[in-house]
Amino acid sequence: MTNKYIDLNCDVGEGVGNEEELLPMLSSCNIACGGHTGNKNTMTEVVKLAKRNNVSIGAHPSYPDAFNFGRISIEIDDKELIGSIRCQVDSLLGVINEQNVKLNHIKPHGALYNDIVKNASLALCFLEAIEKYKNEVYIYAPYASEIARKASDKGFKVKYEAFADRNYNTDLSLVSRSEPKALLTDKTQVLEHVVRIVNLKKVTTIRGEDLSILADTFCVHGDTPSALEIVLYLTKELPNYNIFIKK
Repeated sequence: MTNKYIDLNCDVGEGVGNEEELLPMLSSCNIACGGHTGNKNTMTEVVKLAKRNNVSIGAHPSYPDAFNFGRISIEIDDKELIGSIRCQVDSLLGVINEQNVKLNHIKPHGALYNDIVKNASLALCFLEAIEKYKNEVYIYAPYASEIARKASDKGFKVKYEAFADRNYNTDLSLVSRSEPKALLTDKTQVLEHVVRIVNLKKVTTIRGEDLSILADTFCVHGDTPSALEIVLYLTKELPNYNIFIKK
């Protein structure tokens, strides 16, 4: 069987404090940069850890809504959102430049991520905000989403992202966190979920349907209660399926 290689990413710098344990097992990370949480001190700490562990660094901008941790859609003027996203990414870039490393990718957070999956005009707004980075960095975006399509049309480099620790709806959107089965917290379920996506290019939805999906990178949320256990288990077990995490 041919070996397959995936990127394993995690949202970090969000106040959980597990980065020192997580980062050695990851190939990329998404660093909160002030929209939903994060400041220069937290960004600097995580960038240093990423550099030490040879982990690719991504910006994780959000709606400017720390009160709701960026997890609720908000009404915001396009110019204000563009300005906020640029400010967030630039703030991380300042830290990255200080540490003499590079920005690998940009991945939006929370409600902003979910909204640009379906809203074409909002997706274009987001792309306008990060236009100046398009030749240097990837966008992490879901397969068959508006943001992935628009980004590809505009010449951005896209890596399709799937979620190792989340269930999917029949339209390939994520099951809402308000639903009881939104999160996959059992490590064996997560492994089965990832292996199926990698090997069969299929995901089983919350209703038991099998849908086509592509993924270059898989996310485990840093604030999932069993995140450390899940990542450790994936790192150990994926090679048994000829799937390897590529640093």
